[in-house]
Amino acid sequence: MTETLADLVMSRRVLVTVGAGGVGKTTTAAALGVAAARRGKRVLCLTIDPARRLAESLGLETMSAEEQVVERGLFERAGIPMAGSLTAMMLDTKRTFDELVVRHSSSPEHARKLLDNRLYQYVSTSLAGTQEYMAMEKLVAVKEDPRFDLVILDTPPTANALDFLDAPERLAEAIDSAAMRWFVQAFESTGTLSLNVLARSAAVVLRGLGRITGGGFLAAMAEFISELNDLFGGFKQRAKMVEEALRSSEVSFVLVTSPAPMSLQEVVYFSERLESSRMPRGAFVVNRFRLPPPGADAPPSERDAALAIARHKLVLDEDAPGRLVHAHADAERLAALDAVNVQALDAKARGRVPIVRVAELASDVHDLGKLGAIAEALMSGGV
Repeated sequence: MTETLADLVMSRRVLVTVGAGGVGKTTTAAALGVAAARRGKRVLCLTIDPARRLAESLGLETMSAEEQVVERGLFERAGIPMAGSLTAMMLDTKRTFDELVVRHSSSPEHARKLLDNRLYQYVSTSLAGTQEYMAMEKLVAVKEDPRFDLVILDTPPTANALDFLDAPERLAEAIDSAAMRWFVQAFESTGTLSLNVLARSAAVVLRGLGRITGGGFLAAMAEFISELNDLFGGFKQRAKMVEEALRSSEVSFVLVTSPAPMSLQEVVYFSERLESSRMPRGAFVVNRFRLPPPGADAPPSERDAALAIARHKLVLDEDAPGRLVHAHADAERLAALDAVNVQALDAKARGRVPIVRVAELASDVHDLGKLGAIAEALMSGGV
């Protein structure tokens, strides 16, 4: 029997929400956290991208790299009984990288040399892919934290989330690449990066780099790579551990989308990537699913609309009855379109992955009350 999203919330150690930008992924992550905390779980909601909406929804002024416990009183005032707890925090990429360096260096001196290196300052904050890998590192670290029963990770939009999947393998390959070994051997043979020990073509390139970036660049690069060599074993082993952790039975991915065809295509592609990587797809969440308007079985006439306007004593323009009828028909068509689009997702899921449809709301979610309502919709299987 296929597990429901509610089953996953109550049984898994880690839930990873992924999806395209603008589909409500952050809201879904926060709502799942509220649902679990309401039912007695001690939840950590960790975000890679510091979205302001997540902070607003949880009643926080801003997301921080420090753990912030959402006050129980905020839940009570929103009418949400809280049996557990909800903690939120934002990923600090550099801090996580620094902790990794200290943990795997052969000595405090080696760690300090690398932390102080100019090139490391850039790599640990700005290099493409670093954020995604460090998010995985943080996820694995907090996964073992006994203070939490459930960790929910809110990832960047899907393109970056795919980087998130590939990050461990890419890091291991980069660290053990022929180019890295070449630099290390060149540096270690003399204690400096001597152009005499490099191939002539490489020397020309490196001289050019030195002119462009300043005389200290090559020395900084040589020292950076040499000190990083001290971490090869630890990094490679850790990268493999991180990759395996995502395949654990304790982890499930929640794939968030809207009913729009492009968003559905993207989430199906990501689902296929997860399946081919042997990573557990937990559920699809289709946000902003439009429902047929009341009376869809018997569409109103202009006379019905005029009577309704009069009954509610509304003062509207003369053509209001006709416009209301047209709006009702448009709402019917859009709801039917959403239903057809999601049928294609049903076919892809083949009954093996639950699909939870969350009805479109009249406004965005910016408070705990609305977040609590979405939480219960997710736990009850949606509409």
